[in-house]
Amino acid sequence: MTNASGETEKSPIQAALIPVTPFQQNCSLLWCTDTMRGAVTDPGGDLELVGEAIREKSVTVEKILITHGHLDHAGGARDLADKLGVPVEGPHEDDIFWISQMEEQSHRFGFAGAKVFEPDRWLTDGDTVTFGNVSMDVIHCPGHTPGHVVFIHEGAGLAVVGDVLFQGSIGRTDFPKGNHDDLITSIRKKLFPLGDDITFIPGHGPPSTFGRERLSNPYVSDIAVGLP
Repeated sequence: MTNASGETEKSPIQAALIPVTPFQQNCSLLWCTDTMRGAVTDPGGDLELVGEAIREKSVTVEKILITHGHLDHAGGARDLADKLGVPVEGPHEDDIFWISQMEEQSHRFGFAGAKVFEPDRWLTDGDTVTFGNVSMDVIHCPGHTPGHVVFIHEGAGLAVVGDVLFQGSIGRTDFPKGNHDDLITSIRKKLFPLGDDITFIPGHGPPSTFGRERLSNPYVSDIAVGLP
């Protein structure tokens, strides 16, 4: 970012991606650059890799943030929270349907060790989550799952969107309680208005920007929804 004088400003937040599980899900380590205190988002598994990233970046983790209740995003939340002695925040309570089936999901997909958990704090639209001096807004974005949430820091131009939106694609809605119309509305009405310059970390694959997807995403771009 630049200030009014055109000088480069230090971003208040940094992120490191940690691909985990056989699904190569983007667990993220976020931290406040002023305090080196941070949060882990969506620790689906492979907690040894998460621990390595925490040590490498010298971050003190204050909490775990969960975008939604699918196994590859939340399967390691209970164990990591216990290991670090930190609370779990998110997702929205509508995803209790998925979280309550965590062990069943684990058996179905051949993942070992996933555990049912109850967040220390359910999140809803308009909430904020904090770590260090950073505050991120919570946006409830149903569609992929009914309780999916997104975390965004508009000042830093960074969002963690889970499985709502990907580079060139969108989240699946053919799972139980998925809803395609809700997903499109979440993206078009809640995320894209935040600005083209927002860089987002998706649940899988490389980061992108809202502007790039609004321009060219074949499922949710302006052209795809019939706008000129």
